[in-house]
Amino acid sequence: MAKQNNVSTPFWRDNRIIPILLQILFVIIVLVTGGFLINNALNGLARQGMEVGFGFLNGTASFNITEALIDYQPTDTYKRAVLVGILNTIKVSVIGVIFATLIGVFVGISRLSTNWLVQKIAGLYIEIFRNTPLLVQIFIWYFAVFLQLPQVKESITIGSFHLSNRGASIPWFEANSGTVIWIILFLLGIVLAFTLWRKMLKSQITSGKRKYPFVWAIGSLVASLVIAFIITQQGPANITVPVLGNFNFEGGHTLTPEFLAILIGLTVYTATYIAEIVRGGILSVSKGQVEAAKALGVKSSTIMRLVIFPQAIRIIIPPVTSQYLNLTKNSSLAIAVGYADLVFVGNTTLNQTGRAVEMVLIMILVYLTLSLLTSWFMNYFNKKTQIVER
Repeated sequence: MAKQNNVSTPFWRDNRIIPILLQILFVIIVLVTGGFLINNALNGLARQGMEVGFGFLNGTASFNITEALIDYQPTDTYKRAVLVGILNTIKVSVIGVIFATLIGVFVGISRLSTNWLVQKIAGLYIEIFRNTPLLVQIFIWYFAVFLQLPQVKESITIGSFHLSNRGASIPWFEANSGTVIWIILFLLGIVLAFTLWRKMLKSQITSGKRKYPFVWAIGSLVASLVIAFIITQQGPANITVPVLGNFNFEGGHTLTPEFLAILIGLTVYTATYIAEIVRGGILSVSKGQVEAAKALGVKSSTIMRLVIFPQAIRIIIPPVTSQYLNLTKNSSLAIAVGYADLVFVGNTTLNQTGRAVEMVLIMILVYLTLSLLTSWFMNYFNKKTQIVER
């Protein structure tokens, strides 16, 4: 029998090796190009007598920020001013995402309502706000709505809520000696409620007998709050009500016109896209399942809650994630109405220090980090809602 010759294929013709070599070559080209651009920028700055560094952040900011989640004074450093801007960006983004989701889901379901008036109003809302520029909407909310409200002494008052051209003054919470204990027991109650809910639900599915998992969850949460009240002998916080002073409202909390304009603009605009995504997700669910549920005598609201939406959510989450990212990045338009977000603080710092490269790099890294964290969380949530393949 003739011996078979083992002939090896040269690596440049091996289909297993070629893709790896091409990827390595691509990475090398990207790194070399990036290195060349960075080196060119550093050399250009050096020729102008400018050095790249972040030591300037320790200098005194010397400018005021009217709205801050943490204590801030003009005598603080640029570092603290940038932190205030980052927190303000996170604040408007998180609140905007929550309200945009609630409004979007409501409007998306309303678009499929059998009520002609509800359906048309939802459709009109979507067509108007989706097809006009976001920046124009923000300007309208700020200049044509909030700045045109009456002055403080003639403010529109509804109970303890006051609306004027200086913003909305609302009752707010003030921490007391028992707040920390309330927070700890509340978080423990949530963990216990979730654990009991999963355990009782699993037992209900296994035994086929009703175990009331929701009742157990709510009961454990209420029990933890009762224990907190017994320990502290007071509520979780004191409520302060705004009272008209000499020039403005004192006490409570005031939402500035700038914050309200950017928040409402982002929320109303983004909710239109979420509404259409929700509508498309609902329509993707097989009509046969809906008809089967109706044949069993299940109410329409129950069908939506237990049959349609749990299946539609798997289709809704990926495109909604993109809208959350868009809302976060669109919050940079807040500079147009003077809201002290990251871009506002960054531009002010840039103008005072001349550190354009560093400040732009900080803004890029912050928005990139927020976007990656949002994507990671939504991808994790999406993975948990997907059907497990067997």
